[in-house]
Amino acid sequence: MSAVDKQNALRQAAQMRIKASHALKGDANLLAQHYFEWADSYELDMDRERYSGPSIVAEMAGALQAAYIGGDRAATAVLDAGCGTGLVGVQLDHIGFRFIVGFDLSETMAEMARQTGVYRHVEGEIDLNRSLSEYASASYDMIVCCGVFTLGHVHPDGLRELSRLTRPNGFVIASTCKSYTQAMSFEDEVLRLQEASVLAPAQCLNDGRFLDGEDAHYWALRVLEKSTKQRR
Repeated sequence: MSAVDKQNALRQAAQMRIKASHALKGDANLLAQHYFEWADSYELDMDRERYSGPSIVAEMAGALQAAYIGGDRAATAVLDAGCGTGLVGVQLDHIGFRFIVGFDLSETMAEMARQTGVYRHVEGEIDLNRSLSEYASASYDMIVCCGVFTLGHVHPDGLRELSRLTRPNGFVIASTCKSYTQAMSFEDEVLRLQEASVLAPAQCLNDGRFLDGEDAHYWALRVLEKSTKQRR
């Protein structure tokens, strides 16, 4: 097999693993098993030349921190929700964020994220489709989600809990593949949360590069002051 044929075979296998994850309908057990089996080859499959999402999400976080949050970037509390092996965390660390916490459904992937050395703490076995009631409200200045709102993974209503964990005037930064945005009515959920005075869109980069020719929208959602009704 030539080097080109081998590269093409590796890419096809990677695409099959990615597509397989999209068919799991957010089932926590199936996703955890899939990522347990995928962990060793995940970063090879999602190499930086093909996977633009982590660097774009991190750069958005940097721009929003500088423009709206200010203060010491190293002390800005960031939750990398669905951190995987730590690809976004490494990019955040590269631009000066130092207070980074990670959540992921897969304990295997979470352990790989810990090994990057850029996280203060990484928690595995966190299902973002469920209530996060054991975690305090308004804990983070920013929450970043890259590849989380993807077919077969987290449903749009998971955005409400992430907003709850974010401090007023902080941001949830999320990528949504175009296929997910269309199929899962993510924009409708954003509108519902806006009407409920939970968050407001601050910026959206439409049709940005994401992975292997599939574009994504990149959302910057500002979390609003918590009303008495929201705090109950």
